[in-house]
Amino acid sequence: MKKILVADTLNPEALEELESIPNFEVTLKTEMDEDELVKTIPDFHVTVVRGATKVTRRAIESASNLELIIRAGIGLDNIDLEAAREKGIQVANTPAATSISVAEHTFGLMLATVRNHGKANLSMKEHKWEKKVLSGTELFGKTLGIIGAGRIGQEVARRALAFGMTVIAYDIVDIKSELDIKQVSLDELLAQSDVISLHLPLTDQTKHMISDQEFEKMKDGIIIINAARGGTVDEGALLRALQSDKVRAAAIDVFEQEPPDDFSLIDHPNVIATPHIGAAAKEGQKRAGLEVVKILRERFTSE
Repeated sequence: MKKILVADTLNPEALEELESIPNFEVTLKTEMDEDELVKTIPDFHVTVVRGATKVTRRAIESASNLELIIRAGIGLDNIDLEAAREKGIQVANTPAATSISVAEHTFGLMLATVRNHGKANLSMKEHKWEKKVLSGTELFGKTLGIIGAGRIGQEVARRALAFGMTVIAYDIVDIKSELDIKQVSLDELLAQSDVISLHLPLTDQTKHMISDQEFEKMKDGIIIINAARGGTVDEGALLRALQSDKVRAAAIDVFEQEPPDDFSLIDHPNVIATPHIGAAAKEGQKRAGLEVVKILRERFTSE
């Protein structure tokens, strides 16, 4: 009997299918802090998480029976991978499941920034009719710079090309795509883009990769979109760039501290902010949940 701990909410259909697998004992226990997870995890062979639960070194070291950690989503920054590796615990994720969800959210944020959707909505709710001051710009004919051209980056590119944008991209590996994407250096991307969208994980190499020096290389009036990971953009530098009008607008779904403890960036009038909901579409969460079930079937039912 394999004991499965589902530590974050999972799609109901996926959870039901998981519970139907013979020789699986599934326990759903969410909203645990580190202390509670440390007490709970030793009994389980598998832990399934999304983004909320942090599988820390302390939790992993207390997990005497743990064989597998599955992240129902893309990033693995809430799992101590080094600690898992040291204990021989396998770590898996579902990188393709929520790509469309995040890409659509990203493009929605992009449209909202160029057409002032956030300001217009608030203005109307205040019973104002500010048609003249809320005019925006088109995306058609503009250059989108994508930093990180993996699955999500390419889904965003697909939508941008449909809108008649030129798409350029920077990645540390050669970009393989059937799409009309031109791979450029980071400096070229910073200089040529009208809109920049980030789609890369948070690592030691990517932390604050967009900071004061990078903003100086951008066009005046640049638009910044970040629905990837908080910390890839230096929030202090972004606020300074907004205050100087170097950045025309920014749309942010991810933050260095979640929930944020400093709202000065979010409070800027030219910032649209959402609470890390890029992957939170029902369809994407269903795909992620069913991919978790598939991973578990492949891992254990053949044993």
